[in-house]
Amino acid sequence: MASWLGGLGSGLGQSLGQVGDSLSSLTGQISSFTKDILLEGAEEVGDAATELHVSNARLREIESVNAAQKFENDRLKKVCSDLEEKHEAAELQIKQLSVEYRNQLQQKEVEISHLKARQNALQEQLQKVQTAAQTAQSGAGVLPAAAASASYVPEVRHSLGFEGDDMDFGDIIWSQQEINRLSNEVSRLESEVDHWKQIAVSSKVQGTNDAEQSEICKLQNVVKELKQNLSQEIDEHQHELSVLQDAHRQKLVEISRRHREELREYEERIEELENRLQQEGVSTDAMDDSKITEQEKKPQSLDGGQVEELQVVKDLEDEIRKLNHKLSSAKAENKNLLKEQEFAKLEKIQIAQDYEKLKSDFNALQRSVAGQDALLKEQKQLQSKTSLPRDVISLQQALLEARNEIARLSSLNQGLEKELTSAQHKHENILSSNTEDQNSEINQLKQDLERKEHELDESIAERETLVAELEELDKQNQEATQHMITLKEQLSKQHTETDSIIKQLKLDIDCERKKVSELETEKMKTIKELDCQKEKLSHCSYALNDLHITKQQLQDNIKDLQEQLRKAQDCNLHSKKEIGELQQRLKEREEELCVSLSKLTEKSNEESSYTCQDLILKEREVEIEKLQNDVSENKQINEDLQKSLSNLRTENGKLIAAIEELKQELSDAISEKNNVYLEKDTVVEALKMEKKRLESELNETEKRLLEQAHNYKQTIEELSKARSMDTTALQLEHEHLVKLHQEKDFKIAELQRTIEQIEIDHQETKEMLTTSLGGQKQLTDLIKEKEVFVEKYKNQALQVKQELEEYMKVSKKQDVLKQNLEEKDRSLAVMKEENNHLKEEIERLKDQQSRSTPVVEPKTLDIIIELESEVTQLKVIKNNLEEEIKVHKKTIEDQNQATVKLQQSLQEQQKEIDESKFQCEQMNVTHERLFLEKDEEIKNLQETIEQIKTELHKEREIIQTDSSDLFQETKVQTLNGENGNEKHDLSKAEVERLVKGIKEREMEIKILNEKNVSLSQQIDQLSKDEVGKLTRIIQEKDLEIQALNARVSSASYRQDVLSLQQQLQAYVLEREQVLAVLSEKTRENSQLKTEYRNIMDMVAAKEAALVRLQEENRRLSSRSENSSQDMSRETIQNLSRIIREKDIEIDALTQKCQTLLTVLQTSSTGADNGAGGVNSNQFEELLQERDKLKQQVKKMEEWKQQVITTVQNMQHESAHLQEELHKLQAQISVENDSTSRLQVDYNGLIQSYEQNEKKLRSFSQELAQVQHSIGQLYNTKDLLLSKLDLVTPSVATASTVSLLSGVQYSPPEALSEECKLLQNELEQLKKKLQEKDSTIRILQENNQRLSDSVATASEIERKTQEGTESEMRQIKEKHDVLQKSLREKDILIKSKSDQLLSVSENLSNKENENELLKQAVTNLKERNLILEMDIKKLKEENEKIVARCREKETEFRALQETNMQFSMMLKEKEFESHSMKEKALAFEKLLKDKEQGKTGELNQLLNEVKSMQEKAVTFQQERDQVMVALKQKQMESSALQNEVQHLHEKEQRLNQELERLRNHLLEMEESYTREALAAEDREVKLRKKVLILEEKLASSSTAVENASHQASLQVESLQEQLNLVSKQRDETVLQLTISQDQVKQYALSLANLQMVLEQFQQEEKAMYSAELERHQKQSAEWKKKAENLEEKVVSLQESLEEANSALDAASRLTEQLDIKEEQIEELKKEGEIRREMLEDVQNKLMNLMNSTEGKVDKLLMRNLFIGHFHTPKNKRVEVLRLMGSILGLKKEELDQLLSEEQRGVTRWVTGWLGGGAGSKSVPSTPLRPTHQNIFNSSFSELFVKFLETESCPSLPPPKLSVLHMKPLGAAGTGKTSSTPPNSQMQDPSVSGMGRRPDANPFLAPRSAAVPLITPASSSGHLLMKPISDALPTFTPLPVSPDASAGAVLKDLLKQ
Repeated sequence: MASWLGGLGSGLGQSLGQVGDSLSSLTGQISSFTKDILLEGAEEVGDAATELHVSNARLREIESVNAAQKFENDRLKKVCSDLEEKHEAAELQIKQLSVEYRNQLQQKEVEISHLKARQNALQEQLQKVQTAAQTAQSGAGVLPAAAASASYVPEVRHSLGFEGDDMDFGDIIWSQQEINRLSNEVSRLESEVDHWKQIAVSSKVQGTNDAEQSEICKLQNVVKELKQNLSQEIDEHQHELSVLQDAHRQKLVEISRRHREELREYEERIEELENRLQQEGVSTDAMDDSKITEQEKKPQSLDGGQVEELQVVKDLEDEIRKLNHKLSSAKAENKNLLKEQEFAKLEKIQIAQDYEKLKSDFNALQRSVAGQDALLKEQKQLQSKTSLPRDVISLQQALLEARNEIARLSSLNQGLEKELTSAQHKHENILSSNTEDQNSEINQLKQDLERKEHELDESIAERETLVAELEELDKQNQEATQHMITLKEQLSKQHTETDSIIKQLKLDIDCERKKVSELETEKMKTIKELDCQKEKLSHCSYALNDLHITKQQLQDNIKDLQEQLRKAQDCNLHSKKEIGELQQRLKEREEELCVSLSKLTEKSNEESSYTCQDLILKEREVEIEKLQNDVSENKQINEDLQKSLSNLRTENGKLIAAIEELKQELSDAISEKNNVYLEKDTVVEALKMEKKRLESELNETEKRLLEQAHNYKQTIEELSKARSMDTTALQLEHEHLVKLHQEKDFKIAELQRTIEQIEIDHQETKEMLTTSLGGQKQLTDLIKEKEVFVEKYKNQALQVKQELEEYMKVSKKQDVLKQNLEEKDRSLAVMKEENNHLKEEIERLKDQQSRSTPVVEPKTLDIIIELESEVTQLKVIKNNLEEEIKVHKKTIEDQNQATVKLQQSLQEQQKEIDESKFQCEQMNVTHERLFLEKDEEIKNLQETIEQIKTELHKEREIIQTDSSDLFQETKVQTLNGENGNEKHDLSKAEVERLVKGIKEREMEIKILNEKNVSLSQQIDQLSKDEVGKLTRIIQEKDLEIQALNARVSSASYRQDVLSLQQQLQAYVLEREQVLAVLSEKTRENSQLKTEYRNIMDMVAAKEAALVRLQEENRRLSSRSENSSQDMSRETIQNLSRIIREKDIEIDALTQKCQTLLTVLQTSSTGADNGAGGVNSNQFEELLQERDKLKQQVKKMEEWKQQVITTVQNMQHESAHLQEELHKLQAQISVENDSTSRLQVDYNGLIQSYEQNEKKLRSFSQELAQVQHSIGQLYNTKDLLLSKLDLVTPSVATASTVSLLSGVQYSPPEALSEECKLLQNELEQLKKKLQEKDSTIRILQENNQRLSDSVATASEIERKTQEGTESEMRQIKEKHDVLQKSLREKDILIKSKSDQLLSVSENLSNKENENELLKQAVTNLKERNLILEMDIKKLKEENEKIVARCREKETEFRALQETNMQFSMMLKEKEFESHSMKEKALAFEKLLKDKEQGKTGELNQLLNEVKSMQEKAVTFQQERDQVMVALKQKQMESSALQNEVQHLHEKEQRLNQELERLRNHLLEMEESYTREALAAEDREVKLRKKVLILEEKLASSSTAVENASHQASLQVESLQEQLNLVSKQRDETVLQLTISQDQVKQYALSLANLQMVLEQFQQEEKAMYSAELERHQKQSAEWKKKAENLEEKVVSLQESLEEANSALDAASRLTEQLDIKEEQIEELKKEGEIRREMLEDVQNKLMNLMNSTEGKVDKLLMRNLFIGHFHTPKNKRVEVLRLMGSILGLKKEELDQLLSEEQRGVTRWVTGWLGGGAGSKSVPSTPLRPTHQNIFNSSFSELFVKFLETESCPSLPPPKLSVLHMKPLGAAGTGKTSSTPPNSQMQDPSVSGMGRRPDANPFLAPRSAAVPLITPASSSGHLLMKPISDALPTFTPLPVSPDASAGAVLKDLLKQ
């Protein structure tokens, strides 16, 4: 789960990173766009061509921006779609996980319920066994050791399972270990229970049997060995305890360390983890402490075995509680998963909101950009408009000042003229007075005039210069206005173009908004659909809850039924008590009857026989009435029972109807689900999983109901058996009939249920077919729609390819233009700097021009220098342009190559489209083939369903007593489930899976065909030499089959069947899980391959980017060096040249100045010179200050421009850094993805490892079961051998007793007394004969009626027997069907095992592939690390280059500063030269003036002083203005400094963020390494666990070997078989694959054995039939002899008649009597001869028995015989069935024999075992009823009775099959009229034989085989007893003794 969430998070991070990249690129483009617009104002373009070029370039830029925006919009759409797909996939994964968790929960609940049930059963059995063990004396020595040894093992296993290792997998593994351990303990407890039972039985048997003393000795030896083994095991377990304690301490240390690390890493989740640790840590510590204490206590508490078993039970309960706790934790985790799903949905919504916000921000930015463009254009226009008027105003001000000065000068002139006139007047007045004064004044006035004239000239020259400047300014103004007009036109054009572009962009944005809105609507639709499906899911869950409620109701109904059953049981107990009382009464009555009969006979001898007969008749009538009342009462009881049964049936029918309604509701729900599935493919799979889960739940409920029904059947059968054990013969027969009736009803109900289930399944299959047909139609529609979509997509692909080509071209043009722009920007910056320099020089030159017109030489020099610099610059530009042309050529070539590649890719795509078309056609063909095959399969299924229906109609009357009905029902269910699954697969829309399934089936069919061929070849190759081996194997397998049948017959077999079914289901689930894992592995493989390719592409891209970066760095370094070197050289040369020229000029001027100064010093006086010098010095200082201030202002402006350029460079660098940051983030996200995928692979491997461990455990369990079954086989064999030894002496004793009883009977003395009595009574009889005739007639009529009733009863019995025979045949057929189904199940299991093998091989292959991919991923990671190292190196190189650039820039700035200093020096020098020139001029003028005269000098000097003062005032004003401007500039510079500091801080922050990100990366890498180390630790631990498990396996194998060795010591006869089994066990431990091959061989050998068994049975049948024919011949001979005797009897009767006629004469009578005595002696001789013949026959039979002893194994019979008495009473019938099957009896005959239950079994058995009162009597010949008073009876009466006995023919047996070979006492129905054919005439052994038909008839005792004198019953009447089952085919001829005697005497008297 964590891995999946990590993958989701990484995917989200990647997508967000992409969005961030797009946004960063957008912001970068916008910033570049704004920069370009800002730079537009600075550009001054001269030509129209260049303007056109610039406008075209801007248009291209705008187009590139537009294309980039479109491309980014498309990319954002793709990102959105990817995110939606990921979201859907995440939802599907969550659903699948929830379904898997639910399935696991259900399985755990089922297992817990089973374990609880088994635990309760075992506790009950333990209590029983403990009570039995207390009674047992001999087995007491063995108990504690066995108990201790048995109870010790599970505790060790219990301690081995460490809990809390891992939260995810550890819990599941531990729970599964606990479950396995519980199941092992349950099996162990079962074996212990069997052991206790055996000991109890042996303790019971030891009192009677002396033959088991040898076994006691053996058991004592075994006890000693077990004690030794116990001591060894105790030592081993103590050692294991110490090891486990050490391991536990290590585990605790590791767990604590892990918890500390987790606490450090996850500080945010501390509270949740503390809660969990408190919950889990306490439980684990408590558990571990309890385990340790229990393990330490174990060696001490070995003696108290029973107490430990109770502790084990408590431990089991604790573990069940823990499992419940873990289930609750799993549910909590499921809830957490659902919460995480909701969080993911919220995050998706937030992403969508962020996307909308970004779009709105983007639109706002575009609007702001457009507004900024308009504002900038207006500002430019305003600036251009305002700058011109300012110049005009300044010029006008200068003009006004010049005019003011002119006016001032004119006024001065006027004043001077006035003064001249006044001076002339004064001169005329003072001519006379002072001529010298006049001369001096005239000189002064002349000087003043000359000065004024000079000033006038200067002012005129200034005016002319000002006029010229004005004209120039006018021209410039006109040019500027023209330029402004052209600019306006261009701007208007650009404005219109930009407006059109903006409109297009707006339209595009609107289109994109519409698309976004459409996408949002689609998203809303999908969300609504998801909500609908969730609602449907909730409905389904509600339906499930309803089903659970109905299930609970059904369970309540079942509980009510159970209560009713209990009540019925109570009623049965009451009835049993009443029956027992009735039996006691009957016995008393019988005793009274016997007493009365004896008394009556005495009285008849003493008195008259007439009264005796009347009394007897009355008493018998009374008894008959009582019996009829009893019969009516029994009938009433039966009717009540039938009513209760009918009520139970109705309730059962209601339950079935409820189940049918539930099934119908389910089918409706399934149809609704199918409709939902067809709507949405993605949701379909999750719903399918839930549907499967619901179906599994339903199946489980149905299985539970069936189990409950079977339990009810078992309880009813047990009740009926318990009742049948205690009742008498009449009630036995009655209850037998009732049972048959009930069983028939039950079977009919079950058959109806099965029919209904089959019909429901048929309906479901029909519905599935209809749904599959609908799915096929929908598939065809979908295929058509997909074809249409494919065509559309082809067209769209062509369009997209065309657009792609265009976009590629445009992008390449954009790249080229961007490169050009960057180069142009650089050149522009250089040109701007040069332009500024040129402007400064122009201003300086203008100043020079304004000051000095005559000096022209320096200007020309400067112009020449400028021209040279321009020429060099133009050369550089030319070189740059040539390089650009080369680059353009390269780009054109690249574009051509790209077009070629695109054409190739187009061709490949067309090929792929053609291939996809071909594949679609192939898929359609395969679909049609599949549909045809499925139709054929459907037809076959319909035929099979019809056949099943016909068979069901035939089998409705069959009684299903076998426990194998479950198998058939499960088979039908599985078949129906498979059919349903096959139909269900058709409804899937995924065609590829169908094709794969078809291929797999074809492969399976081929494999099966090959196997069939190989099997047939093997069968053909079997030679005759292997027959002996086969017979031995047959005997072994017979033993195994018998043991298995014994297991089958037990109650645990049903549980085993259920567990097997659950295992089958578990195997199917495992197979599905393995297939799912396989599919996931393939998907992961494909994902890893794609990731591998992507990573390779990324690596290649990184390498290319590295190469590009290196090349760019080289270029930049070379360019920067070249350009900086060239520029610096040129500037230094120019500056040095200018400095030299200026120095020369300064030297010349200084020389001039010195000469002039010397002249002035010589000429002028000191005072005048001093004043003039001061003025000139002040003036020079002011000028110098003004120049300095101007230079400072220029410096500040230059510095400002430099700061702006640096800021721009910093912005560029920050953009680059952001791009690098995004790249790093993308790399981190990719690495996160790779690590998450690796974690997923690791989790998958762990799961596969766990599954392998589960398989190993299941195999070990199977081994243990096999060994357990072998041990049971040995036990049963021993028991059968001992019991066979017991059987033979009993037979001998019985035969001797019968011989003695035959010898005892001899009446020699009775005849003489009877003769006297006859003579006395003849006269009386003659009188009474007439009276008796009437009574005889009445009695004859009664006899006829009774005979009719007997005949009707025999007919009814015949019919019932025929019905039971037919039912038996049907049951046998069903048994064959079930055997076939079992074979099919075996084949299925083989196929499943083969599939498991193939799947495991696939898994191993996939794991190998995964390992290879992991290695590739590690290699890629190493390459990534190498590349990152390279990137780091390149970054360091970049930083070095940047540092170099900075150094170069600092040098460049230093050079600029030096240049500025030099320019300042130049200006100073120029100023000095200018001042020197002025001074020189002044000196020249002074010299001229001195030459002209000294008079005007004073006036000139005064005028100069005044003018200088005025200039000083103006200079002061200018200085104040300059100071104000300086302050403003300083403020601006401080603001700029603040901005620079802010930028530096930003840089520092960015660097800090970079460092933080690097640290974060390092931390992530460290965490990844830690996780990898933890994973390795886990692997090591898992390997340790594997080693521990292997050690456990080895220890268990050694224990098994010890057990097998002991068994071999116990049973010496089976050593070879044991060796074979031990070898097989070792081989299975070593190689699992060999074991599977052996399983296949076993199946083949089983089939062969079954064939051989059938042949063997047929041979035995043939043998038995031959013997039967021989016996029939012998019986025919005996019949003939009997007929001869009857003829003799007839002749004797004729002679008797003659004697009757001659009764008067005593001599005749005596002679006749002598003759009769002689005849009697002859008959006795004949009887002796017969006896001898019979003895011969018996000897022959004994010989036959001895000969057949080799065929039927003594040991086997003995074990079965002992097993019969060991088994509980309610399950002895199944043991008898097993014995009958071994003896070759048919199933029908067995069932008939079992159904005809006769009493006397218990007496027979107890007689052998020394129990019971009546059974202790030895079988003896019972006396005749007349034998009691043989001395009192008359001779004639005795004679007549003798004749009657001799004349009564011995009836032949009706059926001479092995089944009806009952004791011959039953067949010979008595040779006197007083002996009725009844079961009471048999001795206990005979009755036992009647009860157990599967006993060997040849082993019957002699008394049973040939009774020499037919025994008479205790009661002499026939009607009192039930009709024997030996007389079913003919009516007997019962005659009462008195009546027959009277009739004979009457005949005699008549004669």
